[in-house]
Amino acid sequence: MESSDGTEEPPLPLALSRFQVSEEFGFLLPDPLTELPAPYSPWMDLARELPQLITGHQLRSRVHQMPQLSTQHLQGREELHLAHLVLSFITMGYVWQEGEEGTVQVLPRNLAVPYWEVSQALGLPPILSHADFVLANWRRKDPNGPLEIENLDTIITLPGGESLRGFILVTLLVEKAAVPGIKAIVQALGATLQRDEESLHRALQELAGAIGAMSQALRRMHDYVDPEVFYSVIRIFLSGWKDNPAMPHGLIYEGVSPEPLAFSGGSAAQSSVLHAFDELLGICHRHDTAAFLHRMRDYMPPAHRAFVQELRAAVSVRQCVLAAGDARLRAAFNRCVCALTDFRSQHIAIVTKYIAIAATKARARRAEPSASAGPSAGKPPAALEAKGTGGSQIFSFLKSIRDSTREGLISA
Repeated sequence: MESSDGTEEPPLPLALSRFQVSEEFGFLLPDPLTELPAPYSPWMDLARELPQLITGHQLRSRVHQMPQLSTQHLQGREELHLAHLVLSFITMGYVWQEGEEGTVQVLPRNLAVPYWEVSQALGLPPILSHADFVLANWRRKDPNGPLEIENLDTIITLPGGESLRGFILVTLLVEKAAVPGIKAIVQALGATLQRDEESLHRALQELAGAIGAMSQALRRMHDYVDPEVFYSVIRIFLSGWKDNPAMPHGLIYEGVSPEPLAFSGGSAAQSSVLHAFDELLGICHRHDTAAFLHRMRDYMPPAHRAFVQELRAAVSVRQCVLAAGDARLRAAFNRCVCALTDFRSQHIAIVTKYIAIAATKARARRAEPSASAGPSAGKPPAALEAKGTGGSQIFSFLKSIRDSTREGLISA
């Protein structure tokens, strides 16, 4: 495109809507559907009873009685997302109903085939991911009320009661807190293209504030989630069948593939927010850590993944700040990096409390002769004691990410 004086105009900044990113909700699915059309009532009926069916060891037999439904009546992205959410939760319950010692090798055809078809339509893997668990799993109690935890609830749930609800909704509030930062990304790139240092400074201030608000939201995890319930009851249902000793051969999706397929479980690394901030700030992670993070992008909705990849190819904000040689701009950039480092330190503290310390307590309980079987009875899983549900070596992974973030600071 050329301007009237014949010089080439800079390209237009990113349009969030092109990547299914909302100005109001960010990467969250805006006001998700809570009901599927009537032909899918067998799925919805099961999904609404999941905690009771799992704790009563009845889910697998109920799945076996379920009719195999065609996915052709599902219309639009919202119905597909709800179907994926419902089938993901049913699948996790089916696989982990009897704990890590009673897993299955085959997901039955009547569940596997429609789940695969819905996954293909959305470009998501056939396993519970952050896109289901958090982004598409919320509703307002009062439709006109605020997006605050007191007015929010999940659509589908699993064993874990109020702690599971708290875990999902606090994570959702972290995503919501990121929204001004997501909009600041667009402003920062536009300002960089226009060489507008004042607008870039404002955008970086906005981004640092949003990351600080995310940290504030994350701290609410301590108020809403019991570490023992998270570790002993909830965590196994977020686990996948890749890099998991409890399911070393993966899972056969009957009617889809005769060979077992391996997919990672849910992970915070599947959230597009921090990937986007890393790309904007030019944060470079170490090779093994970066490889895992890039693999987690396969678990994002394709449009969100495309947004992150677009940022990777965009003009470098970091180079612009370096070239400007302006102390005020450099300080604003470094505030973003420090805020991101602090957020990641806080995440490490939460993982320490909810996994490392909880695992130590669980080992002590496991040694007691009264230890009982199955996640419904609260027997903690042992297979992933040192790993995240996504399959990473959790502490070395998180510390590596935090340290390489800090290395993104621009020195005077």
